[in-house]
Amino acid sequence: MFYKRKGLPEEDEIVLCKVTKIFPNSVFVDLLEYNQPGMVHISEVSPGRIRNLREFVSIDRQIVCKVLRVDQKQGHIDLSLRRVNSVQRREKLEEIKQELKAESLVKNLAKKLKRPEKELYDELSSKICKEYSHLNLCFQDVVSGDVHLEKLGLEKNVAKELAEAVVEKFKPKKITIRGEIVLQTFAPDGVQKIRSLLQEVEAVSQTIQLRYVGAGRYKLVLEDVDYKPAEKNLVKVQKIIETFIDKLSTASFEREKE
Repeated sequence: MFYKRKGLPEEDEIVLCKVTKIFPNSVFVDLLEYNQPGMVHISEVSPGRIRNLREFVSIDRQIVCKVLRVDQKQGHIDLSLRRVNSVQRREKLEEIKQELKAESLVKNLAKKLKRPEKELYDELSSKICKEYSHLNLCFQDVVSGDVHLEKLGLEKNVAKELAEAVVEKFKPKKITIRGEIVLQTFAPDGVQKIRSLLQEVEAVSQTIQLRYVGAGRYKLVLEDVDYKPAEKNLVKVQKIIETFIDKLSTASFEREKE
C-alpha cells in the first residue's frame, strides 16, 4: 500500500493496523496509514475477562482500531479494538478497499506509460492530495465531472490518460430489474387507457424502459446505480399499474427472478 499519512493520528480516529507482537497484557501493532507503532492494552481488546490474547488476535492480522491517546512528544499511540463498532469497521475497510483500487489503477497506468509505479504515484498524490485526503475521493469526482485533473496541476497527457482510466474503473456499476406488465381491457377507450398508463409508467424515471412483447404484454427494464432508488421507482410503477384495474380491465406485474 503506497498511501501514507504524515505525522500522527488524532484521538478518536479510526485506523487500520497490523499486529506485530503479542504479549500477555498487550498487543503491539503498526498503523498502516501512518507507518507508526501503536499499542492495544488487554483491557481494550475485548469486553470481559481475557485468558489468552491469541484467541482474539494473531501476528500479521489486520485489525481496525480507535485511537485513544497520542503522546506527541514520545510518539506513543494507545489504541482500542473493542471500541470500534461494526459500522465504523465496515466503513474503514471500504475506505481502504477503494484506496487500494485507486492505487491499482495508478500501477496499471504506470505500466502503460512505462514509468516506475512509485514515481508516478508520488507525482499524482503530491498534486491531488493538496485538495483530497485520498486518491479515490478525487477519482470519484472525476467520474461525476466535478473536477478536471489538469486544474489540479497534472501534466496534460498524464491527466488525459488518468481520466480515461478512472472513468472506466470507477464508473458505478448499474443494477437491473426486469419484469413483465400484462394489460387487458374491454373499455370503449381501451387503447387510450393503455397508452396513458404506459406513458405514466415511463414518466416515473428516465431509468425505465418499456418494450411491447405482444398480446397485451410489455417488457419493463429498470436500470440504476443503486438498488434503493430502483426499488422505490418499482413500487411507484406497481401502484400505477393497480390504478388500471376496474370492472372492465385487468393488470398485473411479474418480476423476473435475478
